[in-house]
Amino acid sequence: MDFLRPARPVPLSLVAGQGHYEAVVEAVLAARRSVWIATANLKELMVRDARLVPGRRRTAKGSYRSVLERFAELVRAGVEIRILHAGEPSRAFREELARQPELSRERGFELRRCPRVHLKVVLVDAERVYLGSANWTGAGLGAKGEGRRNFELGLVSSDELLVDEATALVEHVWRGAACKGCKLKDLCPAPLDGSGVRPAAAPATPKPAAPQRARARASRRRSGPGAS
Repeated sequence: MDFLRPARPVPLSLVAGQGHYEAVVEAVLAARRSVWIATANLKELMVRDARLVPGRRRTAKGSYRSVLERFAELVRAGVEIRILHAGEPSRAFREELARQPELSRERGFELRRCPRVHLKVVLVDAERVYLGSANWTGAGLGAKGEGRRNFELGLVSSDELLVDEATALVEHVWRGAACKGCKLKDLCPAPLDGSGVRPAAAPATPKPAAPQRARARASRRRSGPGAS
């Protein structure tokens, strides 16, 4: 999908720094029907914990929890969540995902991976769109303190045509429509035009220690390519 649309007046809000949390993350947490995210990097992201827990005072310090916990709550409420990403999710993301069994393809939460994804888009309820530099990471969108966040800049809009255009592009990649002519299939873990559609993955198996890898290489050399 290559295009250059004609210029037209569009209502936009410019977002920078902490404004990303307020304009993007809080909108996601208030979703009623759907959340679609496209991001190059996918990492754990902490959000403010607004719960009132009996017997515990709520304080500004330490009152955070994983966004994946909140995603589980949204899925229970019937919100569909899709995340289209390029790189492998961070270890912290995968470990937290494994602790949230409700986040599965069958229940309305799905991850799909395409190495060519570099766009950063967040669509909420098919009514609101964020377009900008921020990946779905704590440093990009999370509630990190002053002096620790990335320098990010983006735009938020509820313009119907802009939302529709962004939705169509994300959907085009999501359903594998770009896979047929892709020149990077050799780098792709699972093309999305069929076999690449996967439920949310469990944490990856750790790599063996260096001595084990050396022994495995030595064993392969002794066996040779024709060994059975």
